[in-house]
Amino acid sequence: MKGSTIALDQWQGREAAALITDGQLQDFLIEADLPRPGAIYRAVAERPMKGQGGMFLKTPDGNAFLRQVKGLSPGEPLLVMVTGYAEPGKAIPVTQRLLFKSRYAIVTPGAPGINISRAIKDDDIRDSLQEVAHDTLQERPLPEGAGLILRSSCAEAEEDAIMDDILAMVSLAAQVLADASGAAELLVEGDGPHALAWREWPVADVDEGEGAFDRHGVAEMVEALKDPRVDLPGGGHMMVEPTSALVAVDVNTGGDTSPAAGLKANMAAFRDLPRQLRLRGLGGQVLVDPAPCPKKDRRQMEQALKAALKRDTVETIVAGWTALGLVELQRKRDRVAVRGLL
Repeated sequence: MKGSTIALDQWQGREAAALITDGQLQDFLIEADLPRPGAIYRAVAERPMKGQGGMFLKTPDGNAFLRQVKGLSPGEPLLVMVTGYAEPGKAIPVTQRLLFKSRYAIVTPGAPGINISRAIKDDDIRDSLQEVAHDTLQERPLPEGAGLILRSSCAEAEEDAIMDDILAMVSLAAQVLADASGAAELLVEGDGPHALAWREWPVADVDEGEGAFDRHGVAEMVEALKDPRVDLPGGGHMMVEPTSALVAVDVNTGGDTSPAAGLKANMAAFRDLPRQLRLRGLGGQVLVDPAPCPKKDRRQMEQALKAALKRDTVETIVAGWTALGLVELQRKRDRVAVRGLL
């Protein structure tokens, strides 16, 4: 099946969303029993962690950990936002840098100014969006010290939809920022899979409701995520295996014994690796053991990896090559690992 489809359904009793492009699963979101990234708390400072440069905070959902807390005193209330899913047994990661984010607009407290996504290149569209933002903010001004970002999705959106989105985010930001005093409380719940699909995924045909996954063969695609083995074009494969410390990725050439077998397998693996990590909800430290190939091929392989990561939605840093010829990545934990939920 050609084209892109967003399927919104339930998976084993959990809200879930799947993005299928040309018959291939590109993204999969599933509800978890954890605080969602994007949730905003009024937290209460508890105790600093000497040597770690942070402080534990009290929230209604358990302890949170905030880095860089200079000037913060125990017992002081503060607004924080969840940045990712907590690892088992660890505190919820949070930041004081709040973002009020929707499909078209982001309100940024502490970062004033009106900005248009750099992905929008057309000057006429940029000028039109500036006018829309200016007219909307005359009706409902931003909170003091806050800014506005219009996202790339605005390029093909109706003006009324953009204005409604701006007004909604400005109103929410003003309400939350005015509610900074008091006991620990959840002020804004993070978006679930269906809302995230609407907010972050490109425009596509939408099939929602019971049976949507069955109609698009999502079950078989998701079941494949239980298997660490990923077959690659040309007969090679890679093993994607999470451990308690890191995600280990092993690339193998399979039955290919040609001189360029290692390079072909590594190029195929690096092009597909961001998608595999995204689908599996894997983050943190990622260590890739490429198939054997000459050192002179490393630059070409790294370029393929960085090009694939540039198209990915999850922030990932390529740390470089180790002395043993492994590739190190650091990936944001903004997805829940699906292995424990399937």
